[in-house]
Amino acid sequence: MRSLPSPLLAVTDRRGLSRPLMETVQALLDGGVRWVWFRDRDLEPEARRALGADVAGRIRAAGAFLTVGGDVALARALGADGVHLGGGTGPDMVASARAALGPDALIGVSAHAPVEVEAAALAGADYVTLSPIYPTASKPGYGPALGPDGIAAACRAGLPVVALGGITPDRIPECRDAGAAGIAVMGGLMRAPDPAAAARAFLAPWAG
Repeated sequence: MRSLPSPLLAVTDRRGLSRPLMETVQALLDGGVRWVWFRDRDLEPEARRALGADVAGRIRAAGAFLTVGGDVALARALGADGVHLGGGTGPDMVASARAALGPDALIGVSAHAPVEVEAAALAGADYVTLSPIYPTASKPGYGPALGPDGIAAACRAGLPVVALGGITPDRIPECRDAGAAGIAVMGGLMRAPDPAAAARAFLAPWAG
């Protein structure tokens, strides 16, 4: 089983921020974040590429790991370390992404049920995000919260499972105990009054 760059995956979302996304990303890096998923998929291609280049520059300067959401060509253009693909990704898509980004690229897939994790494993993914683990406003329409039992069931597929959806620092121990290799957080980091302090709070339960 491949190891993950960090137990905390910070997911970008510039919408609703009271500060520029770059300030938030830098604060997260200052707080210890070492794995960032550049999402912001609602942007037009050129605008997304420009913003992604700025994000990538900050991440490289910090020696951190960059994953780009859903766009292999953009991931390659930005020199990203990996790409995160949508649910239903098959073996051909995973193989194509790996060919484009190199054999060491980290390929993730979104999953919303244990059976989807099994499919991602068969497709050749390196890890999955599993959501929603807890009720969350950012994941409507994906079915009921899966909870720690859902994590445990998903882990049987043999892939590292990154828990996503409604994760707070106090919920990390039960996610970890259920087998999660890490957590992914968007709102709890992006909209925190002090992103660096929030990053430290999400990382603390994994220390030691």
